[in-house]
Amino acid sequence: MKNDWIHFFSGTVKIIIEGKGVERFINDCIRANVSIWNIKKLGTENYTCYIRLKDVSNLRRIIKKHDCRFRFLTRKGLPFLVQYSWKNSGIIAGIAAFFITIFLLSNMVWSIQINGANPETEHHIAQELNKLGVKKGKFQFFLLDPESIQRHLTDNIEELTWIGVELNGTSYSFEVVEKTEPGEEEYVSPQNLVAKKKAVITDMFVEKGQPVVSRDDYVKEGQLLVSGLIGREEEQKAIAAKGKVFGEVWYMSTVTVPLKETLHVLTGENEKQHYVKFGKLSLPVWGFFKPEYEEMKEEQSERHLYFWKWKLPISYVQKSQYETELVQTIYSEEEAIEKGLLLGKEELENKLPQDAVIKGEKVLHQSLENGKVKLAIHYQVIENIVKTEPIIQGD
Repeated sequence: MKNDWIHFFSGTVKIIIEGKGVERFINDCIRANVSIWNIKKLGTENYTCYIRLKDVSNLRRIIKKHDCRFRFLTRKGLPFLVQYSWKNSGIIAGIAAFFITIFLLSNMVWSIQINGANPETEHHIAQELNKLGVKKGKFQFFLLDPESIQRHLTDNIEELTWIGVELNGTSYSFEVVEKTEPGEEEYVSPQNLVAKKKAVITDMFVEKGQPVVSRDDYVKEGQLLVSGLIGREEEQKAIAAKGKVFGEVWYMSTVTVPLKETLHVLTGENEKQHYVKFGKLSLPVWGFFKPEYEEMKEEQSERHLYFWKWKLPISYVQKSQYETELVQTIYSEEEAIEKGLLLGKEELENKLPQDAVIKGEKVLHQSLENGKVKLAIHYQVIENIVKTEPIIQGD
């Protein structure tokens, strides 16, 4: 096996020797250190054998002393392959250019499909994609990954409830779910409006039904606010009461804030490493050493390569390392109270409906224990306290 590789790189030729005294010629070649192997006799004066390409000149010098001659039958090895390639370089270059062109075209964007959006929203999405460089003819290597594109569109287009981004070969597909606009009213069975929690009424907007409470009234949970029975008692008609009743509701929240807080923060230093991945094997092409950060955050993005519509087992991987450090923040008691009020308000706002408004807040109790400030906070909130209750006919 080792000799086969040596012969491949050096080159070999198969020759046929014809004439008289072939045996003496072969013996002279061996004495002159000309390697000859696989010698076969074809007739009384004909022999075939293999020699190395570099021994051809010695063979011609030796054969001049004998009454025989030789001619080449086959040529094998790297030197002849290079010679053949050079003679046919135009064809080989054309084939290589063809495959390179197909490869490059397979990793560009050639189709962008937006489904589920009205024309106005579709135009807005197309404008945002154009800002990101997502357009026909762009190389995918220089574009954001689908998750980042999805996040950008959701953050910058108010009309979207959700958008799905999928990359299939050379095509981007966007599935859009828009925020629904109020349509025609559907039939609603007769119902009353009752209080879903205790409150003091601050305002009322009744579209349908008979109000049974007034502003500044205190109501309990389940108490009737707007009746769906209208008309005189003997001629009452049941309808679906509709409206909003706003009341002042009270919440209590307990928040604990440590006076010392340790956080991981970015220093601004970062390093990037680039790899070409073949299956599970990753070969570095730039950034060969990991930075010697004591603390760091690592992110990785991977882009698969395509040939035509087929995904290749080859991908480009970028790893980013961001240096972080531990920073300890020490708060005064006043600063801890201020932070606790902000945290309590944010926590409450996350639980409240969108149209609710925090009217006021008051710290009922505060204490300092074990390096932590503990707050008991009372909140006054204005919110819609309505819930529906069906009217059962015949009651």
